[in-house]
Amino acid sequence: MEDVLFALLLTTIAGLCTGIGGLIVLLQKKPSVSLLTFSLGLSAGVMVYVSFMELLPDAIEGIGEMAGVAAFFVGIFFIASIDLMLPKQLNPHHFSRITGKKAGQGRRQGANCKLMRLGVFTAFAIAIHNFPEGIVTFSATLTDVKLGMVIAIAIALHNIPEGISVASPIFCATGDKMKAFKYALISGIAEPIGGVVSFLLLYSFMSDALLAALLAFVAGIMVYISMDEILPTAHSYGKSHMVLVGMIFGMAIMAISLMLL
Repeated sequence: MEDVLFALLLTTIAGLCTGIGGLIVLLQKKPSVSLLTFSLGLSAGVMVYVSFMELLPDAIEGIGEMAGVAAFFVGIFFIASIDLMLPKQLNPHHFSRITGKKAGQGRRQGANCKLMRLGVFTAFAIAIHNFPEGIVTFSATLTDVKLGMVIAIAIALHNIPEGISVASPIFCATGDKMKAFKYALISGIAEPIGGVVSFLLLYSFMSDALLAALLAFVAGIMVYISMDEILPTAHSYGKSHMVLVGMIFGMAIMAISLMLL
């Protein structure tokens, strides 16, 4: 039971890191594109590194190369299907370009409503996206506490820019920083819910082979999110060097973490 509680704690912390993104918006006069692109590069670097250097090798060691690679691609197809079910404008990784100019325009009632709706829809989409991430963090922590901590860090870093994407349009629409922060924080609640579902549905069926397959499955999810969504979105802001710096920094963080944990 202690292991289960610790897994739920890690999952909750990782999910609620969307609130850190909201907090960053609280501390700014207007959203920073440089900060957003660096954060996106950072989260992509963390996810790609841990997927190929830790998750997939561990899975292959546990269930063999053919089964491990198969589980990896199943993870990719799974998260791709979730993306296809979400309209592009509601995808949590397709951030809107909120600038000071748009914030000024947002004082008009129609623009305010549009920005507010964008923020709420983004929060809803992120909640849907975070549900499988909660299952991932919880399951990995039960498999290996060290591995669970690494995945929790990766997902936490990934959730920070998502929180920014929720809080920014709401702040620009309403001028209410606390409301923006609240929506960003709430959007991460789906992650611990995913952990609970994981416990209820999978725990009694857990085996070494299933856990190894889950690791490869998780790697597929992380690589897809990084390559298909996070990095293209980050580069669309025109600050490619900032994205690259963030990605290298994220890989370095994971490399050091894996050596120390």
